[in-house]
Amino acid sequence: MEKQKMIDVLHFCAAQCTHCYDACHLEKEMDMARCMMNDQDCADICRLASQLMERNSENTAIFLKLCAEMCEICAAECEKYSQMEHCKKCAEACGKCAEMCHEQQMAH
Repeated sequence: MEKQKMIDVLHFCAAQCTHCYDACHLEKEMDMARCMMNDQDCADICRLASQLMERNSENTAIFLKLCAEMCEICAAECEKYSQMEHCKKCAEACGKCAEMCHEQQMAH
């Protein structure tokens, strides 16, 4: 897979997680704390993985593995709230990112 495409997927996933976090924060009638925590963790890991890829770090594969796992956790949590568009989009982005992280990790 093209390196830049993977970096773009990581950035997109981080952006979706950040948007989901912000939108969950506004959902006063629901307890979204776990979803929000996973959104933040996933966004941070995606950003860090993209930075490692950009600088061709020898540790990239380790972070892609962690990123895939975190994306899967975040996707599963967001799927619980899929009636909300922001959670649905975040779950989709995280699922795609997890899949691509697994593929990229195998290539390293």
